[in-house]
Amino acid sequence: MITVRRPTVALLVERSSQQWVLRDPEGNFWIVPSVENSWDHRQPFYPTEETELEPVPGHYIYMLDLPF
Repeated sequence: MITVRRPTVALLVERSSQQWVLRDPEGNFWIVPSVENSWDHRQPFYPTEETELEPVPGHYIYMLDLPF
């Protein structure tokens, strides 16, 4: 049997700004605001050496109305 794994997304919070950050299946990072249709309002995010990203439980993806 062949098991195919779907690329996953990760929801994180950036510690210093307290912003939601999403890593998409391609590995890109996005800031997503806590608004309706947040994915439509995303902004690119480029982590630096000083960036502190903390993982957030996956069920918050649904609370932010993200398409994943």
